[in-house]
Amino acid sequence: MKIRILLFLLLTSALTFSQKVSVNIDTTNIRIGEQFLFKISINDTANVIFPEKLERLKNLEVVKNIKIDTFKNKLIKKYLMTGFDSGAYYIPSQQIFIKNRSYLTDSILINVATIAVDTTKQKIFPIKAIQSEPLVYDDFKPYIIWVILILLAITGIIYYLIKRKKPLVTGEETIAALPPFEEALEKLQELDNKLLWQNNEIKKYYSELTEIVRAYIEKELKVPALEITTHELIDILSDFNEAKTIHTSRETIKKLNALLREADLVKFAKSTPLSHEIEEDRRDAEDVLNNLKPTPLIEETRADELE
Repeated sequence: MKIRILLFLLLTSALTFSQKVSVNIDTTNIRIGEQFLFKISINDTANVIFPEKLERLKNLEVVKNIKIDTFKNKLIKKYLMTGFDSGAYYIPSQQIFIKNRSYLTDSILINVATIAVDTTKQKIFPIKAIQSEPLVYDDFKPYIIWVILILLAITGIIYYLIKRKKPLVTGEETIAALPPFEEALEKLQELDNKLLWQNNEIKKYYSELTEIVRAYIEKELKVPALEITTHELIDILSDFNEAKTIHTSRETIKKLNALLREADLVKFAKSTPLSHEIEEDRRDAEDVLNNLKPTPLIEETRADELE
């Protein structure tokens, strides 16, 4: 009794499967290179998953995967196929999912035949010789690149030889050849043209401004102004002023002290002076240059040494 029930269930399942899934082809015999359609038909439209790629094919190829067609309550998936080797080959069973349930299709046999050539009617021609392709731009491209590189190298060598005969005088060398006072004024004008503090680069502005003043003092008074602190520099200048070795005033030294301390606050304490204060510091820097000079005696001694 149990065996009968089992056979009945298997028969019912097989009938249900055959009703749901079917496969067919438009021909079972093709010649090498000919194409045929392999179709999978499903009598359902909900939650159906077809294979995107046919599995386990041997000597058969899918030329085109055609989109699914819908006819009422039926889905049809087509694959355009071909074969390039003669023989009999199976399209093996493929797995289909319908409502998360797996089904296997039937396998189908395809016969691929060669094309017979009647040598009595068809003349056999000799093998043609290899024909050269016409030249294109890519054939000349490596040579063009090499020619351009060689021309650039020659141009560079010629330019170097010409320029080597004419030594260039840079702007820095021109400024360095000026007396310290004129050099300092020149650099102040260059600093104004940069518009640093107007573009919120206040720290950089004060760094360059005080560097110009300190460099002038170092060159003009022979004091290591670029290497010592503000306090040390003011002490040295105050001593020089009392000893009458420099030509200046206490007011000038006070201006210099205020300028350097303001610059220190900007650089190290992130102070932000107002625009009118920055402009006043710029004027004070030029006043210091104008009123801080060696005594005439030192200048004459220096002139004698140069002679």
